[in-house]
This record gives sequence, C-alpha cells and structure tokens, in this order.
Amino acid sequence: MSFKTYIDQLGREVVLPAMPKRIISLVPSITELVAYFEMDAEVVGITKFCIYPTSWFQSKERVGGTKNIDLEKVKSLNPDLIIGNKEENTKDDMEALMAFAPVWMSDVNSIKDANHLITCLAEIFNKEDKGQALIGDLNKYFLSHASEGAGKSVLYFIWHSPGFVAGKNTYIDSYLTSIGYQNCVSMDRYPEVTSLGFLEPEVVLLSSEPFPFNETHVPFYQELFPNAEIKLVDGERYSWYGVSTLRC
Repeated sequence: MSFKTYIDQLGREVVLPAMPKRIISLVPSITELVAYFEMDAEVVGITKFCIYPTSWFQSKERVGGTKNIDLEKVKSLNPDLIIGNKEENTKDDMEALMAFAPVWMSDVNSIKDANHLITCLAEIFNKEDKGQALIGDLNKYFLSHASEGAGKSVLYFIWHSPGFVAGKNTYIDSYLTSIGYQNCVSMDRYPEVTSLGFLEPEVVLLSSEPFPFNETHVPFYQELFPNAEIKLVDGERYSWYGVSTLRC
C-alpha cells in the first residue's frame, strides 16, 4: 500500500493511505461533504449528529456525539482516516484517537477556510474536479445572496440565558458578511452579549442550533431590542459549511 503526507488545517503533517478505505467523520457538515465526494463505500463511521445524508444516518455505524466520542467503537472500526474539527471535537478525544489512527483536523472560521477544506479533501479523495466544481457553485451562491442583508447591522444568537452571540473569527460571521449583513460584534468567537455594552442592531437572528430558539423566545428579544427585527433562522444554513450551504 502506498502512502502520502498531507497538511491538515492545524498545520499538522498527516500520513494517509494514497486512497483511504475506512473513513470516520466526526463533523456533521463534513460528513455531508464526504458524501458529496461519493465515498459511501469507504465511510465506516459517523456521529449521532451526522444526519445528512439520511441514508448514511440510517445505515452507518455511529461512534457517539461530536464531543463524547466512543473511542473503543472507533478503534474497533479500524479506520485509516479520521476527520475531526478543532471546534466541534474535544482536544482530549482527538489526542486519544491520534494514538491509534491517522487524524486529519479541520479548522473552519471563514468561507475561505471552508473552500480550503473542500480543496484538501478533494485531494485526499482524488476528486479534485468535483472539489473545484463545488467551490464554483458556492461562489455563485454567495454572489446571488450578496445583498440579502441589505447592509443592516445584526446580532446572531447561538444560546439563550446566558445569551451568547457569534463574533469575529467564526464561520457564522463570514457567512453573515457574505450575504450583506454587518455584524455588531467586534470581539472574537462567541462572547456573552452582556460583555459587549450597549448595542442597537437592526436585525436579531435567533438560531435553531445549538440552542433551539423558537417563537416563545421572540417576545423576550423584542423587548430587549425594541427597534430590531427579530427573526428565527435555520442554524444549519448559517453554520454548516461546504455542500451543506447549497442544501440550505
């Protein structure tokens, strides 16, 4: 068997078979991306949150959640490639997995990073043409949605009580900017809204995940931001990257 060395999105060298035959994906959006690359026969394990494609969710072995991986289950599947993510998976789990299998780590904090991920996996799977076609379709998608936010200032909530919002250096912020919004938050990552001082957004987006916002939460945020338009939005659309973007 021949091997190749790849560089993952954490800058690590990862030695993999020239064509991996037993793949485990620990990230829902990446699982959907791997399916786009037509790796059905090669994928032997996914997480319980990898709900797309539906056929995989129903048939593939599940190896726990994104943050509580069943290490023994993974080991029993004898993977030759595990795909993880810096934000979605825990450092302890990833280090434990690295002790017995090759782990390629993703780190996606922007649309540019998402395109880089697509390019990297396309190379690993020898599907460069499909990867470039997908990036082309995504570029068209963002171009067609570029004025959706109409330049309005926005707050994007990911959690309620305490209220956490999407800040800079996140894929969500990059997505918001690409569809024409201006994020009110200048801090990095996911700060608590009470740490941001007075804010007067024109639009407040309440995401369906990771906290499941629904209609019952709208009055609370309308009172908190009386001059803003309060909207419930599909969290998959704003935070799942790659091929998931076109589905949403």
